[in-house]
Parts: sequence; structure tokens; C-alpha cells
Amino acid sequence: MKVTIENKKGLNKDLKVFIDKKTMNTYIDEKYEEIKGTVNLKGFRPGKVPREILKRQFGKAVFNEVLDKVLKDTSTKALTENKIKPAGQPKLDLKTYGEDKDLEYIISVTELPKVEIKSIENIKFDDYSVKIDDSETDKRLEEIAKNQPNFKDASEAYKAKDGDLIAFDYSATVDEKPFKGGEGKNTQLTLGKDLFLKGFDKQLLGAKKGDEKIVEAILPENFPEKELINKKAKFNCKITTIKNPEKVKIDDEFAKSLGAKDLKDLKLLISKQINDEYKNSLDRFSKNQILKEIEKFKVSEIPENLIEDEVKILSQGMSDDDAKKSRKNFEEIAKKRIKVGLVLNEFGDQNQIKVSEQELQTEVQKQIKMMPGQEKMVMDFYQKNPSALSSLRGTVYEEKILKMIKEKAKPNKKELSKDEAEKILKQSQLQEYSHDNNDEKKPEKKVDVKKTDVKKIKPKSTKTKSSIKKSKKVSKK
Repeated sequence: MKVTIENKKGLNKDLKVFIDKKTMNTYIDEKYEEIKGTVNLKGFRPGKVPREILKRQFGKAVFNEVLDKVLKDTSTKALTENKIKPAGQPKLDLKTYGEDKDLEYIISVTELPKVEIKSIENIKFDDYSVKIDDSETDKRLEEIAKNQPNFKDASEAYKAKDGDLIAFDYSATVDEKPFKGGEGKNTQLTLGKDLFLKGFDKQLLGAKKGDEKIVEAILPENFPEKELINKKAKFNCKITTIKNPEKVKIDDEFAKSLGAKDLKDLKLLISKQINDEYKNSLDRFSKNQILKEIEKFKVSEIPENLIEDEVKILSQGMSDDDAKKSRKNFEEIAKKRIKVGLVLNEFGDQNQIKVSEQELQTEVQKQIKMMPGQEKMVMDFYQKNPSALSSLRGTVYEEKILKMIKEKAKPNKKELSKDEAEKILKQSQLQEYSHDNNDEKKPEKKVDVKKTDVKKIKPKSTKTKSSIKKSKKVSKK
């Protein structure tokens, strides 16, 4: 293979690739040997079909397959050997090709610009920690206890009120007729939470143990029997038990019921939980400070094709007229986002940051835990959507990069009280809100392109089939 660089204009380059016909014929011979042992043709033993017969039946398919493979392998090798990182998909233009002919083609590529990342070590950002007072821990502990009530049996004459736990048996009818799923035994409700059917709890207020009450309610949209949806049902309820909520005693036994060793251990766990909640939010604030600093980095030239792709993303969902009016603004946003992506990607490359399969699966498990009851749906989503998994990989990749940048940069360490942390977070939210509302041309839908840029500007391989442009002289008829 012979490669020469032609027509170098800024980031745009043309590479001429030449492969002699002897090499091409070797590839074709190898392919025929490969298929020879797998083809079954009437009148010939397996592996004994003459080359002429194979060529007559499969010649065109064999050549096209070999051509695609050679183009893919040699174009990737040509870019790698010349240390060219393409910004987007290179285009291939076939000049000479055919059976028993030399192969010559042009790779037209836009190269990623050189990025200087030494100044990353000079980035300054605020690195916060939060000191949680004992009073805050005690307050959270009281809230937890309030949501973990004990119940004790009420007296026979007691009338049920909000907050009581009531148990009942019921049978229900629609238009005086029983229906499937219209019976229940020992059904329990905490009155006032309205978790059974809308308005159901209210009709049981004032009931006593042993009472029978008729409760009317509309069957919901998700009721299994479709023909009964939005129908009014009558529930004949017999009250079997009424229990009053009892204030939970906060002691070692209570702590153990929540999985802690004792009350002291539970308080430490709660304090850490509160600290982590604020720390996570403040870390996002610090991350945005770093990204804002990276936006100020100088990059010699930003590839036009990347700007165009980014503008298309920003314009999604807009009319052509609105997109045209916003074009200039979108280009500025695009340049900043691409610049951040270029810097992060270069930093990741130079520091050999990679995302292992184990790290990716750990992140998937985090996503699953965030949606209790829908674990299978989330798992299926990632299994059936490679692009979603790739996007998640990009998120993990970016987080690893930012973590290392924090280690190399210059943090301004600050310890805050809970009130100070809340004030900073409130101000940052107001600044974001003000920025979004002052930027009239910004689309309503936010797209976190900072994550996708890192992936987008680092293609793994060069696809050729769809991007080959055949010149008129050698086009197949």
C-alpha cells in the first residue's frame, strides 16, 4: 500500500491510497479459497468446485466483498499511520478498481485540530465539603421515625380517623353485578393517603370495628377488566380491625430495625447521607465551573462539519424559520460545546482513560436502582438499545475524565454549613434559570452534547460502503 497526502487545506486533507493489482488478486484468491470449502454445487464434491465455476456464479459478490474489506482495512491503516484523527466520517472516492486491476482511491478527511491541554493544571474551581450539625441529623431521624409508625389496636367503640390503619373485607359490584377482582380479604389502608381508589378513604372515616359500610368509587384507567374502566363500583366493606398510629421510640431497637448496629451508628449513617446529598449537588456545581473554564481554552480551528452536526441537534423540533433566525447563536453554542468535547477527549487519550465493561454494568445497575419496580424494563431498554448503552458509556467516560482533572487542577477547598450550601445551590439554580430565560434563541429541549461530543469525535472505524463515491470514468454500469 502506498499513501500520499494531497490538497492539504487547514484541517481538510486528501490522502491518495494505491494498492497494486497483485495484492488485490491475493485478497481475491484468499476469498475464493475460503468459500471453496463451504459451497455445495450439484455435480461437484465439497471443496472440489473449479475456480472458473465459482467465479462465474459468485465473481461479482466476491469482488465487492473483498473491495469493501480492503477499503475498510486500508483506509483505517492509512489514517492511523499518518496520525490523523478524523472529525466525523471520512469520504472515499474510488478512482481505479476492478478485477485484475490496481486499486486507487482518495480519502477526503477533516482532521481534529491539535489541542493544548497543559493549562488544565491551572484551572481553578471550588471544592466543597459540608459540615452537618447534630440538630440536622436529629431532624432527619425524626422524619424517618414519623414515616415508620407503629400501630396499636383501637377500642371497640373507637371511630376511625385520618392516619389510622384500617383492615376490611369487601365484595364489589358494578350495576349490581359482581365482577372479576371485585373481592378482597384483610385489605389494609392507612386512612388519608388515598392509595386504594380516589375518594375511598374518606368514606371510611368514622367507621368502627365490625361496621359494614357501602363505599362508592370510580374504577381507574389501569383496571385490568377493560370494559369496567371509569365505571362506578359499590364496595360492601366489613371493618375487621382499626389501629391507631403510635409514636416510634427512637432507640437502639429502632436503629436495628433499619439495619444499623445501634442508634449511634444510625446517626452516623444519616449524617453521611445528608452530607452526600449536598456533596453530589455541589460536585455538579464544581463540574460546571471546570467546564466553563475549559470553554475559554483556545483551539486553532473547529471543524465545520462538527459545527453543522451540533447546530442540527440544537435546532431539533424548531421550524425552519426559527432555526434560521437562531443560526448564529447556535453556532456559538456549538463551538463552545465542541471545544469542551475536544479538550476532554484529548485529556482522556493522553491519560489513557478507558471505561471497562464492569464499570459500564455498574452504571447500568445504578440506573436500575433508581427505578424500583421497573428493573426489567430498564434492563431491556439498555439491552435492546446499543446507542443508549453507548451514551451511558460516554457519561462514565466524562465523569472519569473530570475526576482526574480535579486531581490535577487547583481546587479552592471550602467547608460549608448546610445553610451556606443551600444558599450556593439556590444561587446557581437562579443563574441557570436566568441564563435560560435570557437566551431567547436557545431551544426548549436541553441536549447534553458535552457527553456525546467525546464519543462523536472519536470514531472507532471507517465505514466505507455508504460513503464510496465512484468516479464517472470507472462507474459500474
